[in-house]
Amino acid sequence: MSNEIQRYPSSLPLPFSRAIRVGGFLFLSGQIPMSAEGEVVHGDIRVQTDAAMQRIGDTLAECGASFDQVVKSTVWITDMQHFAGFNEVYQGYFKNGFPVRSTVAAQLALGVDVEIEVQVWVGDN
Repeated sequence: MSNEIQRYPSSLPLPFSRAIRVGGFLFLSGQIPMSAEGEVVHGDIRVQTDAAMQRIGDTLAECGASFDQVVKSTVWITDMQHFAGFNEVYQGYFKNGFPVRSTVAAQLALGVDVEIEVQVWVGDN
């Protein structure tokens, strides 16, 4: 197993990496709903969840991984009343079983209603 840290830089002008791979794990930064062009996506919780999950999918693909390899997710939503709508969209991205997950209500940046962070098993180098 390699002890090397591989960083995938963010295209946004903010001080974080999009993802980091170390050993057999890939850690993605929290993803808010954004378009592929980097614009914040507003709408109901379903629209926002789908936009965030699509960007996570983009990052996974860029790193050579898929949703099937996600082992842990942490979700922040602004109101627990969004929980059911969030789950409707979220579950559609995991065809072969769900990762473990924590969900917390919190105030989020840029006026969005959801942020999702995932940890992924990509295997030993």
